[in-house]
Amino acid sequence: MATLKTANPGDTVRVAKVSGAGAVKRRIMDMGITKGVEIFVRKVAPLGDPIEVTVRGYELSLRRGDAEIIEVE
Repeated sequence: MATLKTANPGDTVRVAKVSGAGAVKRRIMDMGITKGVEIFVRKVAPLGDPIEVTVRGYELSLRRGDAEIIEVE
């Protein structure tokens, strides 16, 4: 399955699953990234970290490690 980390700028993806456990998963879900939500990938920094996305109408920057546990379709 693809992850948010592999999405390219300009892609709109839908969250299939948020893997991981504990505080990291809870923090990501508290930011509004839950199953079924659409995410638009705005920019990726030159070295790949961070990734800037638009989710639920607001802009968010995610670390590459956090984007790796967000499975998308």
